[in-house]
Amino acid sequence: MIIFMSDILVFTNRSLCREDFNTRIVKLAQAHPKGIVLREKDLSEEEYKTLAQTVINICNKYGTRCILHNFEKSAKALGSTALHLPLQILRTLSSDEKAKFTVLGASCHSVKDAMEAEKLGCTYITAGHIFDTVCKKGLPGRGLEFLKEVCESVSVPVYAIGGIRADNIADIRNAGAAGACVMSGMMTCEDALSYLSKFEVRKNEVS
Repeated sequence: MIIFMSDILVFTNRSLCREDFNTRIVKLAQAHPKGIVLREKDLSEEEYKTLAQTVINICNKYGTRCILHNFEKSAKALGSTALHLPLQILRTLSSDEKAKFTVLGASCHSVKDAMEAEKLGCTYITAGHIFDTVCKKGLPGRGLEFLKEVCESVSVPVYAIGGIRADNIADIRNAGAAGACVMSGMMTCEDALSYLSKFEVRKNEVS
């Protein structure tokens, strides 16, 4: 099996899956993206914690990083050292709470957000949404110039989110981003490894 050094973070969404969610997670983990962010916003914390344990086990089996989302206490209880948070939740954590995580990300929607997230101790941020996407129907993308400004404003890695595809990933990288976040395509594609490899082919073309 070919394993790529990926710069793609996969964000999950169970509602998009056309198969059992755990089966999809296995396929994603086998494809070895940069990480899998378990972002299931409709679940209660207890429901999320139960699902997260299963997903962590799958990711550990295949050597793929699982990044939990939103629930700091559950992440700590599960022994996870990787967490992604909305900025408003990140602001509420103490230094000791943040120190439990070696990977700490935050969702940012402005240069100001990005600078604040870095100051609060994030090891990476996501910036978006960059392009028009059905996930943000009716809201125009902030564009590549916005992404470039965010990347220039912080020293931590920036991952672009929103409408990212294999045919525009080169523009994302050229704007200074460390990589990108993908949800819909990775939730619905037939072959996760093949889908992910399309991003890597274009990475080789611009390197």
